[in-house]
Amino acid sequence: MGKKVTVVGAGFYGSTTAQRLAEYDVFDTVVITDIVEGKPAGLALDLNQSRAVEGFETQVVGVTTGPNGEGYEAIEGSDVVVITAGLPRKPGMSRMDLLETNAKIVRQVAENVAKYAPNAVVIVVSNPLDEMTALAQLATQFPKNRVLGQAGMLDTARFTNFVAEALNVPVKSVKTLTLGSHGDTMVPVPSKSTVGGKPLRDAMPAEQIEELVVKTRNGGAEVVALLKTGSAYYAPSAAAARMAKAVAEDSGETMPVCAWVDGEYGISGVYLGVEAQIGAEGVKKVVETDLDADELAALKEAAEAVRAKQADVASM
Repeated sequence: MGKKVTVVGAGFYGSTTAQRLAEYDVFDTVVITDIVEGKPAGLALDLNQSRAVEGFETQVVGVTTGPNGEGYEAIEGSDVVVITAGLPRKPGMSRMDLLETNAKIVRQVAENVAKYAPNAVVIVVSNPLDEMTALAQLATQFPKNRVLGQAGMLDTARFTNFVAEALNVPVKSVKTLTLGSHGDTMVPVPSKSTVGGKPLRDAMPAEQIEELVVKTRNGGAEVVALLKTGSAYYAPSAAAARMAKAVAEDSGETMPVCAWVDGEYGISGVYLGVEAQIGAEGVKKVVETDLDADELAALKEAAEAVRAKQADVASM
């Protein structure tokens, strides 16, 4: 049987993710769902008509879902489900401001995923990310390795881009890493960041690295403030789609993601941004990397900050 991926939510993030997944041509079917009547079907029609131009065979199917789970039967047999549903941020809002509203939406979606796609790997991108990932696992009752969140891929991409721009070098010559939470306790890792294979700390002064770290942490808010009517979707959708592709291809690729941590870095029992090998079963294993003492301390601090908030979502 062919591979099937579902994207829940047909906003800018969801529709762009669906487009990227279709154009990879590694899935037989991409299903896109939304509560707005007709919108997913319209997007699917449009995307399918681009196949002849872009040269992909993946079939896109659009389905409107209802408040009582109507329409979710279309996601049956999905190998991967990407949850983008929820409200985006508005200028001046933090990710945490979305907590209560998006918790209700994500819980309902997750329960329907469990019902119709019980073997899927779930990739959560709804904000606040770390909390919504924990909630999706609770609501689906899936093994923790099969529920993960997209954050580190995006934050790392932002950090990499800012470094490349600051040094005026090709993006592909820069490697960076961010761990921790998707928010205030994000932990960029300069000790593991390189430019042309040489340490980042040799390429720019510490103060400039710190400026770019802060810029990375505020990367989403900067986009929100400029757009005024929504949040980022090109870079986030690229990150989520790459994760879904790694699952479909069982690639074992190491990526920074929001994963369940159980003993790694001396941290247990929390969803946190770490590096992990991604494959058909979701997280194959969390990959520990050597961190500086201050980076490790920041990661442990991030774990405690998100642990408290993840405990709150259990009752939502």
